[in-house]
Amino acid sequence: MRMRAALLGAAAMAAAVPADAQTPAPGQTCEDGRCRVRLTPDQLLHAVEKAVADKQFDAAEPMLRALARAPGYTFQIRFLTGFIAAGRGQWGKAADQYKAILADDPSQTQVRIELARAFMQLGQYGAADKQFQVIERTRDLSPEFARTIRTVRTTIRANRPWQFDIAAGIAPDTNINNATAADTVTVMLGDTPIPLDLDRAARAQSGLGITARASGSVRLPVAAKVSAIADLDVSGTEYKGGAYDTYIGQAAAGAEYQLSAATRVSLQGVAAQRWFGGPAVSRQFGLRAGAQTTLDPRRRLGLQLDARHTDALFNDQFSGWQYAAYGTFEQALTTTQVLSVGPYVRRDALSSDAFSSTEIGGTVGVGGELKWGINFGASLGAARTAFDAPMRFFSPDSRRDWQVFTRATLGNRKLRVLGLSPQLNWSVTRVDSNYRFYKTTRSRFELTLARYF
Repeated sequence: MRMRAALLGAAAMAAAVPADAQTPAPGQTCEDGRCRVRLTPDQLLHAVEKAVADKQFDAAEPMLRALARAPGYTFQIRFLTGFIAAGRGQWGKAADQYKAILADDPSQTQVRIELARAFMQLGQYGAADKQFQVIERTRDLSPEFARTIRTVRTTIRANRPWQFDIAAGIAPDTNINNATAADTVTVMLGDTPIPLDLDRAARAQSGLGITARASGSVRLPVAAKVSAIADLDVSGTEYKGGAYDTYIGQAAAGAEYQLSAATRVSLQGVAAQRWFGGPAVSRQFGLRAGAQTTLDPRRRLGLQLDARHTDALFNDQFSGWQYAAYGTFEQALTTTQVLSVGPYVRRDALSSDAFSSTEIGGTVGVGGELKWGINFGASLGAARTAFDAPMRFFSPDSRRDWQVFTRATLGNRKLRVLGLSPQLNWSVTRVDSNYRFYKTTRSRFELTLARYF
């Protein structure tokens, strides 16, 4: 916000501009084809705005440099610099100025509109769509402008052929093998419980990993309201020694149908594979169906159904079918902050009844943009898992688990390295089980470079 009283009392500033670019004004003196005008910062800002509106960009730039010497005008200077760059077709430079403004104050809707326009001109349709999605949440949008944004977003989704994101960094982890923290466990010899000491290799191991993730998607219109869609997600973490290296890859392909302007459904075939310590340990094949509807610009509902068969390459007792249903409800708290709730239920029908289970759980989270370039996210979840039959080696009773998981994310989009910004993720998972061997705690940090725009 401008400190008008202080600025009006500031000393007058001088800006030298070409004589033919100025309209004579009180206090103007000209000599040798150059004119000098003494203006207060507010008067100078008004002159810049008029020059920009008249597309006299060469005249506006020296006045902007003069205005930069006055305190409290950073926002106006950045916006006008971006607007001039856009007027000259320098869309990358314009986008950088708008992003700098939003990093300090994400509530500037007009700036976000200009940023979305710059992204459209740069061909970065996915980034533009994200900005329009935020703009839609603004409470005081006129009905006409809201309809325009919906139309633009529909056009983007129909014509955006692909998108790709990547992140990489380091990951300190207190339990890289996801093992028990217990030193001893009790096993059953007939009806007699016997305590046994666990080998160190069977207990939780800490380590520092190098982690990376990449994801991409393709959407190609093939008919009216129908698009072919494909997704690819890969992630991996390497640890010293390689015994606990983990890699996961998943691909999906199918079709999406637009039921209405607010609702779309999809069906895809899914294939996934997981590697642990070198060799592949499991493969999955199946189907997933999804539906998503926008109730209004501030609320959205989603549902995903998933059915897949697992081939456990390390132990056939873990092979079988997995069925799951995931729900999502999103509610905008402000223009740039969103609350999400995600209930789910999953059924593992495996070869062994002792490893087959039903899990019911859910998460609640909040995230978005803050001032000073801060992006944040926080979520809390819990789940209850009931297994079909006991593992008689451990107990005559069936296994019952409670799981609690939390995640926090903090980043700063003002800091950029090769177009990416630093992000810190912290996740904690705790499992409490009536089988001591399966009680675990895992805390994992990730310091990565991630994309915000």
